[in-house]
Amino acid sequence: MKAMKTELSFALPAGIDTELLAVLAWDTQTQKGPDTKPEPTLLTSDGGIAAAVGAVLAGGEFKAGANETLLIHAPAGLKAKRLLVVGLGKANKATVNSVRLATGTAVRFCKPRGLKDLVLVLPEGELLPPGPCCRATAEGAVTGDFDSDTYRTDRKDLSVNSFTLVAPANADQVALQAAFAEGVIVGDSQNFTRTLVNEPGNKLTPTILGQRAAEMATQVGLQWEVHSTDKLHELRMGAFAAVAQGSEEPPALIVLRYEPEGMTDGPILGLVGKGITFDTGGISIKPSDSMEKMKYDMAGSAAMLGAMRAIALLKPKVRVLCVVCSAENMPDGKAYKPGDVVTAMSGKTIEIINTDAEGRLVLADGLTYAKQLGATHLINAATLTGAIGVALGLVNGGAFSNDEATFEKFSEALKTSGEKFWRMPLGEEYADLIKSDIADIKNTGGRHGGACTAAEFLHKFAEDTPWIHLDIAGMAWIDEKRPDIAKGPSGFAVRSILEWVRSYA
Repeated sequence: MKAMKTELSFALPAGIDTELLAVLAWDTQTQKGPDTKPEPTLLTSDGGIAAAVGAVLAGGEFKAGANETLLIHAPAGLKAKRLLVVGLGKANKATVNSVRLATGTAVRFCKPRGLKDLVLVLPEGELLPPGPCCRATAEGAVTGDFDSDTYRTDRKDLSVNSFTLVAPANADQVALQAAFAEGVIVGDSQNFTRTLVNEPGNKLTPTILGQRAAEMATQVGLQWEVHSTDKLHELRMGAFAAVAQGSEEPPALIVLRYEPEGMTDGPILGLVGKGITFDTGGISIKPSDSMEKMKYDMAGSAAMLGAMRAIALLKPKVRVLCVVCSAENMPDGKAYKPGDVVTAMSGKTIEIINTDAEGRLVLADGLTYAKQLGATHLINAATLTGAIGVALGLVNGGAFSNDEATFEKFSEALKTSGEKFWRMPLGEEYADLIKSDIADIKNTGGRHGGACTAAEFLHKFAEDTPWIHLDIAGMAWIDEKRPDIAKGPSGFAVRSILEWVRSYA
């Protein structure tokens, strides 16, 4: 899929000749009652657009609901061949993220209709600051153009060739250009993550993931190292090595570094990702239903790699390192078994209760290694537990932390990223559930509170280092297509990790 051409313009929207001109609207009706009707209001001061769509809006057909669309052919007084109105929902509830989603909806609207060029008018309205909205539209457009049908031989190229955002001529053009360029970088980085997650397990082994990470790092100027089995043994990563030993495919220990020029002090942020490129469950094998989706079990590592790509290009003034622990979890004759005891890099011993609780094992050694490399603050991401989806549904990712100040920065980052996380509890009660009779800890704590006991397991390895754990198992894959984004890998958490990192700059 070729890259979409993106451009920021300050021309008059009514005078632009394009296949599709899109404008956003919201519902300003604040009254409630059986007889109240929506009051859709366009978010543009362009009189030509208002004249072209006014009669249709007055008819009540379009209610400006979130991501609702209204198409007008040959709009009177406009050079555009079509005018698309996309709703943001209630005006008092609309956010910058609503603009991001609406832009994605406009791009997705084009694709099945074969429309190759889209012009969107930057919304003007209270609570919608132009800079953040400018960035959000670029992100929404770029991520909206992604499709997952990579290996179809009859694949039709429905990509949108060009996306142009039109801003008012009297706006701060320098600031908006910077915001728009930033949005393109973030959107491309999220799509880089989605491309990795979308790959089948036979096309993205741990070795190939290491190669892809190295290629990306070289392109954007990151330092990188990729190691395999010998390095795991040298570092005594017994937990990570145990997971890897059941596969013919060797593991990959991937390390990326971002070092701003001249920086020798301040925090070092450690990003750690679970990179299980395929997860059968090992000896504790999973049911066959939906096992094909387990190619996505490396989505945590892909999110970290996407965030590192954006960090390298946006250049925040803070040192960052990334550790990805990648392996296949397979059930051959050399595979680790329930009842085994393994020794992690930290020296802690772990009783294996269930070999399908492998992600926390590779992350345990990844967190320890990130600290050894100098990380002063840690964040890890993983498709760690099905339990988090049971707890939160497919609405929020789960977030855990051992440090209030660190988590406060993450909470603030969500205001920019627009992604939804819900803080989950840690505590001694959960830690008690993973105490082992034969070793220091065991790798599962039973059926109840599974996401919390998994997080508490990781806490044992983060120890007192300020740390955040993101369980994205319910959010990294979209099972049904949405108006703004295709079915398949979501790239979830890339934006939030990036903004958390930038909060330290």
